[in-house]
Amino acid sequence: MSSSEPLLRVEGVSAAWGAQPVLDRVSFEVGTGELLVLLGPNGSGKSTLLRCLAGLERPSGGRIVLDGRDVTEVPAHRRKIVLMFQDAALFPHRTVFENIAYAPLLQRRPRPEVDEEVRRQVDLLGLAGLEDRSPDQLSGGERQRVALARTLAARPHVVLLDEPLASIDPELKAELRAVFRRTLRAAGATAIHVTHDRSEGLFLGDRVGLLFGGRLERLAPPGPLFSDPGSERAARFLGYNILVRGAGPEAVDPRHLRLSDDPIAGPALTVLASGTTGGERLIVLRDSAGERIESRGSDEGPAPVAGTVLYGRWDRSIPLRSVSSGAPKDAKNRGAPTPS
Repeated sequence: MSSSEPLLRVEGVSAAWGAQPVLDRVSFEVGTGELLVLLGPNGSGKSTLLRCLAGLERPSGGRIVLDGRDVTEVPAHRRKIVLMFQDAALFPHRTVFENIAYAPLLQRRPRPEVDEEVRRQVDLLGLAGLEDRSPDQLSGGERQRVALARTLAARPHVVLLDEPLASIDPELKAELRAVFRRTLRAAGATAIHVTHDRSEGLFLGDRVGLLFGGRLERLAPPGPLFSDPGSERAARFLGYNILVRGAGPEAVDPRHLRLSDDPIAGPALTVLASGTTGGERLIVLRDSAGERIESRGSDEGPAPVAGTVLYGRWDRSIPLRSVSSGAPKDAKNRGAPTPS
């Protein structure tokens, strides 16, 4: 296979639960060593897509091509695609060392090679000193690091990560994001990470895809994706306000919305609530059409009270367009992985 070929090609994959469609002709490519993030709300089909890629669910249409080979009908244990679940799912009666060694031993690798593999993963994920502990002696973050070590020790062609940080305490999540990104990059792993957390997705991905209602709407590097979300639902999901001025709807970053008591400033907005988020004031408002609007800015001066009518203006915005059919924009713009 030429170096320009993607390692994984997903071609028009569809899936359903009975008569209920879950995935609708999803297509994308993943390059060797790339970390692709699929971002979308709960129920958008992210986990079902991973299960189809791993061979745990059978798609109703489309193909999955790994390293030039169609693996759509290949059993899960022969695909070399490993799925790591939100729950670390460690073997409760095995130590950390034994959990990490499980796949290499199952692959009948020589014992010295297995021991070396475990040592490498322990060093990579900062697990030194925990090798003899059982999973119930570990914190949530430590269990997730062991789960990633066990996944990487299997030497899969593709690693699938199903919201592995969703159940982690907020104060640990930022650290684990950095650990996962650094580890996957150091291991040279090709990975697909799914999450509904937009900040997590934009931080981790070389490219980020937006999945809504089983369809892949947009796929691009994090910067271009955020600066050009495309549709109203994509902009909303990425945290933008949707405001209308003249030519049509525009996406306005909450940091770029200015509020005034002067009616000339712009459309009327009614304050629903206001408060501080730690160094930043968040004001939640509603416009005349019932759209929820946010303003974020300096936490200075008196906070407006609920029921107050203010007027909004903005100098920076992004024009929005309708969702197009077919392949998502930038779907094949693989590019090189961004530096960690």
